Amino acid sequence: MPSADLSSGSVHYSECGHGVPLVLLHANPGDSQDFEAVIPALSKSYRVLALDWPGYGQSTMPPQPGSASVLLYYKILREFLAALDLPPAFFIGNSIGGNAAARLAIESPELVRALVLVAPGGFTPHNFLSRTFCKVQGSSFSIAPHRFASMYLKQRTSTTEAMLRRASTVQATTERVVLNRAMWRSFARPESDLRQTAHSIKAPTLLLFGQRDPAIPANKDGKVAARCILSAQFVALPCGHASFAEVPELFLAEVEPFLARCSNA
Repeated sequence: MPSADLSSGSVHYSECGHGVPLVLLHANPGDSQDFEAVIPALSKSYRVLALDWPGYGQSTMPPQPGSASVLLYYKILREFLAALDLPPAFFIGNSIGGNAAARLAIESPELVRALVLVAPGGFTPHNFLSRTFCKVQGSSFSIAPHRFASMYLKQRTSTTEAMLRRASTVQATTERVVLNRAMWRSFARPESDLRQTAHSIKAPTLLLFGQRDPAIPANKDGKVAARCILSAQFVALPCGHASFAEVPELFLAEVEPFLARCSNA
C-alpha cells in the first residue's frame, strides 16, 4: 500500500482506478479493507483511495492514542488531501469517516464534489442514556471490539466475516483498544456534533442508514441528519452499520447512479 507521511505518522491507503478521486473513510474501529466488496465496481469509474485512519490497518499509531478524537481524524483527512494534491473529490464516509467528510464539506466546500454518508457520526440527539453509553465505551468497561461489531453488523457476508476476524485480533490489541476508547469519549463531546452546522453543506449528499443499525439508528440519527442537510437524499437499507459490506449490491445500486449524476452535473 502507498503511504503519506502526515503529522500522526505514516498513513497508508489503497489506490485503484482512474478519474475523479473518490475517497473512502472507514469507521472506528476498522480499516480500508472494510470497503473491499465495493471497491472493484467503484474503481471502474473513479480513482478510489481508501484510507487507513491513524492506528488502524497499516497506518502507524498516533503519538498519544489515549487523547485521540474526531478532530484528529479530520485534521489527518485535510493533511492527506493536501499531501496528494487532490482536486475536488467525492467522499464515502462511514461513522467517524462520515463525520470527517461532512465536516470537510462544511468548512471547505470547494474540496467536496459530493458526499455519501453511511451512518455518519455527529447527528445523535444525545440524552442521558447515549452519553452514558459513550462514557462506558470510553472506559475499561467497554464492550470488546468483536462483540460490539457482531452487534452492529447484521448481515453476514465474506466481508463482514473478515471485519469480525480483524475486530477479534488486530483491533483488539492494547493500543488499539486505548485508541477506540478515546474516540468513544470524543463522540459525546461537542466537537463531534454537526447538527448546528450541517445546514451549510451545499454538496450533493446521499445519506445511507441501516434499518437494523443499533449504533446510529436510521429512525433517530438518520432523521436528524436528513433534517439538518436539507437537500440530502435519504435511504434506509436492510442492514446494520456498514451497508457497503453487508449489502454491497444494494449499496452500489444507490451509490453508483448518485455519483454518476454528480459527475455529469
